[in-house]
Amino acid sequence: MTTHDARPTGFSMLLLHLHPKMVPEEALAFRRTFGLGGAALVCFVLLACTGALLLFAYEPSPERAYESVRALVDGVPFGRFVRNLHHWAATAFLVISLAHLLRVFFAGALVPPRRANWLVGIGLLVAVVASNFTGYLLPWDQLAYWAVTIATGMLDYVPTVGGTLVRMARGGAEIGSRTLAQFFVLHVAILPLLLLSLMSFHFWLVRKAGGVVVPSRGRAGAPQRQLVPVSPNLLVREGVAALAVLAAVALASAVLDAPLLAKANPGMSPNPAKAPWYFMGLQELLVHLHPAFAVVVVPLAALGALVALPYIAGRETPSGRYFHSAVGARAAALGTAAAVVLAPIAILADERLRLAPAWLPSLPAEIRLGVLPLLAMAGLLAALYLFARARMRASRLESMQAVAAFSFVSLLILTVVGALFRGPGMALVWPRLPGGL
Repeated sequence: MTTHDARPTGFSMLLLHLHPKMVPEEALAFRRTFGLGGAALVCFVLLACTGALLLFAYEPSPERAYESVRALVDGVPFGRFVRNLHHWAATAFLVISLAHLLRVFFAGALVPPRRANWLVGIGLLVAVVASNFTGYLLPWDQLAYWAVTIATGMLDYVPTVGGTLVRMARGGAEIGSRTLAQFFVLHVAILPLLLLSLMSFHFWLVRKAGGVVVPSRGRAGAPQRQLVPVSPNLLVREGVAALAVLAAVALASAVLDAPLLAKANPGMSPNPAKAPWYFMGLQELLVHLHPAFAVVVVPLAALGALVALPYIAGRETPSGRYFHSAVGARAAALGTAAAVVLAPIAILADERLRLAPAWLPSLPAEIRLGVLPLLAMAGLLAALYLFARARMRASRLESMQAVAAFSFVSLLILTVVGALFRGPGMALVWPRLPGGL
């Protein structure tokens, strides 16, 4: 008589479908992934659950949207807490997704056999941003209305088709009932289905590749890597991490209310009117560059660079270590330090130039404020890459990490400056601290 081991069923089987049956013991270390992929999944599930509850109270019309949210917050038991959960889970979803993309890149896990999953991850990040943006308008308060007005208005700077894109995004010339209806359908139906499909494909590709990248053991005579069962070794850790994420989001929701200003008033624009925080980097670029370059050329170049990264890396294989080696860590540190120094200097210098008479007034604005600054930036990134390759003896992947560190930190600085240091008329101001100091 043959004895068979008990096989997992139900929910355990569902979880096991997300992983290989066996994983390297080194893959269980928290520092390998920081639990970011699982944390993003937890945020998605939390958003789906709280979003379903919010639909019982929300009315998607300009006449009733704000009042329904206000009634939920003020009159429904735990309504404020559920809305807070949804808001902070959405923010965490975006931040964690971005951190996950950066972790994968700096671990080198974007080259074959994981190149396809890198591209799926980029699509996921775009979908997460779109989900946050479409949900931003739904409360129909002053903050949401004017943030979406500014963000969709950026499309008008796209040459030739800008006006058409604005009307498509808004459902008309102005933000109104059609805009709210479009954003509502995208937010509660289309984008969740897209996210669920992409996440399922993403997890399947991770399993197909054998899990996360771990340090290679290519030395002759090196001991074989020990494999351990996913259950319970990995599943227990993931359960604990999920509970930690839920606790953190719940704590934030208990002490920090999701913003809700006065009802949207199309005739009263705040000064300054700012885009959502995740588009603040682009809005800050609009202060410094020609609009077509800030809104079209730079974002498309950045997206194209993300797609091209695994192809530029060539035949390099990931070592399973962050930054690939000590040389890669120094190259990334160099890129970070360069951004911390040069980005604020460039912002302040451009502020002085904007207040002074136009420099090179004989040149068209597209050349002066678009082509020349873009060439200067491209030259700086190329110099950083070549310096890492030639002087630091960094590999292609390590040199790209230096460039990526510079670009990401620069975007972070632009976002902070736009969010905190821009006052009326988008002039540079010192942020006011609580208490009016």
